[in-house]
Amino acid sequence: MRRKLVAGNWKMHGTRADAAQLLRGIVEGTDRLLAAELLVCPPFVYLIEAVTALRGSPIAVGAQDVCGEAQQGAYTGEVSASMLADAGCKYVIVGHSERRMVYGESDGRVASKFKAAQQAGLIPILCVGETAAAHDAGETRAVVRRQLEAVFDAVGVTAFGSAVIAYEPVWAIGTGKTATPSHAQEVQAYLRTLVAGRDAKIAASLRVLYGGSVKPGNAAELFSMPDVDGGLIGGASLAVDDFVAICRAAGRVH
Repeated sequence: MRRKLVAGNWKMHGTRADAAQLLRGIVEGTDRLLAAELLVCPPFVYLIEAVTALRGSPIAVGAQDVCGEAQQGAYTGEVSASMLADAGCKYVIVGHSERRMVYGESDGRVASKFKAAQQAGLIPILCVGETAAAHDAGETRAVVRRQLEAVFDAVGVTAFGSAVIAYEPVWAIGTGKTATPSHAQEVQAYLRTLVAGRDAKIAASLRVLYGGSVKPGNAAELFSMPDVDGGLIGGASLAVDDFVAICRAAGRVH
């Protein structure tokens, strides 16, 4: 049985006061015995404070991005995977659609970040997903296959024994539109099939999350799909009540 994972991606939001209030609310609103695993991904500047605030709780901390260079060095403005691990991070998001689209990250760059993360002992959450144009053209499978195979080529399928995939249809991120549970299930089952074609055991244990306008009102139905193992939550992760409700929905689904 794959344990559900709910990850809150705060993106570039908040102040120190906001972060402290949000972290307190999440700790107070979730149960230590909650069946789902919980994760928060604050901006870089609040990571240490999040690790400190969550020490002793079952809630993990992750980063939103990482440098693709495995070693520290002359990379102004970047943060290495070893630094993130040293700060107390357990996970890191790689290949989020905003990184791909706004900052032009290629499939190869995303693969290098995935590799660097694992070399430092972090668990990468690999984001894949199609734009509205690709979706409308029926190219969803081709897009996610290309994005996934770039990582296979760089690190092999065994690396997915300690990784997470997040399917995030770009047309559903921050738009209020949500993929239907059946669409999420179809694509996420396809992703698992791609992994199974290389290693069935790894595919069976691999967690595949859904990301794209998940809310308290649709979380339970999405998480009830057999290949939806939780969510990568954006906007709703910034509201304590919404995020806690989503976490509890995941904890009730088996």
